Amino acid sequence: MNLIDLHTHSTASDGSLPPAEVVRLAQEAGLKALALTDHDTTDGLAEAVAAGDKLGVEVIPGVEISAQFTDDAMHILGYFIDFASGKLAARLAVLKQARKERNPKIIAKLNALGLGITMEQVERLSGGGQVGRPHIARALMQSGYVSTMQQAFDIYLKNGGKAYVAKYRFPPPEALAMIREAGGVPVLAHPFTLGMGSAAALKELLLDLKANGLAGIEIFYADHSPEQEAMYLKLARELGLLITGGSDFHGDNKPDVTLGNIRSKNRLTYDLVTAMKAWRQKEYGLGGG
Repeated sequence: MNLIDLHTHSTASDGSLPPAEVVRLAQEAGLKALALTDHDTTDGLAEAVAAGDKLGVEVIPGVEISAQFTDDAMHILGYFIDFASGKLAARLAVLKQARKERNPKIIAKLNALGLGITMEQVERLSGGGQVGRPHIARALMQSGYVSTMQQAFDIYLKNGGKAYVAKYRFPPPEALAMIREAGGVPVLAHPFTLGMGSAAALKELLLDLKANGLAGIEIFYADHSPEQEAMYLKLARELGLLITGGSDFHGDNKPDVTLGNIRSKNRLTYDLVTAMKAWRQKEYGLGGG
């Protein structure tokens, strides 16, 4: 058993399953290690780590921080973070509050468009975690206004959608610093979402991010084409960046994505974790536990 998944979500953010259930599925899938990387929160990590200890799955404490990039988001993953860090919790609380303030504004826009969903309905769908756009999308589905989550985003919730509302995000250098201050390994998530027009443009961005503390790039990912994967792998090797990957599992909120199962799943092996641990040892004098 040597396979891993370094990008997963639970009900602590916008996944549909509790953290312990995500870990149970990882064991069922035969994964050796799993990183729980909920959006802008570490609330599910204690439960996930405890479940991993019980089930014999190495749970890597993680987070996925939304940073500002042009007029949209850049997502930065942090691995092996000290999730007991009060400083990290305080900074993440800023992002949680921004999300909390944004949700009623989105619902007000939807209501003005004649779509009768409520904040209470959305909160019920969150499973007790922080509320985000996927829960609003599920409410739109539940009420019959759209037939799929993707349709909800395409028409109403994505940047440029009819009910889109921007929210505060940290600049990338600040997000990178937050992860490093918590002893974490900062990795650029799914770079295809940045819409960089060329390898040269992405290389320039990666150089800037590396100068601000970036350690790696997510290469093996469900939505990366073989051509993108090859380009990102070449850039990672040129720039001396760590290589990671994962499914971006969200349970029922991304029904086409299953845990540990992507086109390049055979590349998601434990040596990627070993490389991150070696980076932490060199950078901070810390191991992987």
